[in-house]
Amino acid sequence: MAVQTPFFGKREPESFQPRHASAPAPMPTQPPPSVVSPAAAGSAGSKLTVGPNIKLKGVEITDCDTLVVEGTVEATMDSRVIQISEEGAFRGSAEIDIAEIRGSFDGSLTVRQKLVIFSTGKVSGKIRYGKLVVEEGGQLSGEIDVGTSVRAAPKPRQVEPVSAAA
Repeated sequence: MAVQTPFFGKREPESFQPRHASAPAPMPTQPPPSVVSPAAAGSAGSKLTVGPNIKLKGVEITDCDTLVVEGTVEATMDSRVIQISEEGAFRGSAEIDIAEIRGSFDGSLTVRQKLVIFSTGKVSGKIRYGKLVVEEGGQLSGEIDVGTSVRAAPKPRQVEPVSAAA
């Protein structure tokens, strides 16, 4: 009669054989600190990347700290950071803290802190921003307003008719 060892039994210490790699795995190289954008360096939360040749259409993006657009996005979003690559395009409405535009943005953009348009970037539509940086060659067009709060239009002045004195 054969005795069978249990399937879910303890592993014997001498039966463990560690694998030996013939060559050490190469360490991934980090880009120099000057290449990393300040927004990318400080982001540790949720991140959505829409890759090249990907189209994301008709959505509302929520609970996303960083949106990286390498393809095409047609959406509404409220987030912390948006990064649009040279080949990326965003159409729609966005309320964010920091925007780094290397591709194109068309729509309503409210940037609570800093809008950076790189030399290849094109931003058009209704734009509000706290601070603005435009690299030589970057394009900005549309209804542009400094400050993130929507200003109320001033009330028209009431003119009272003057009666002729007799």
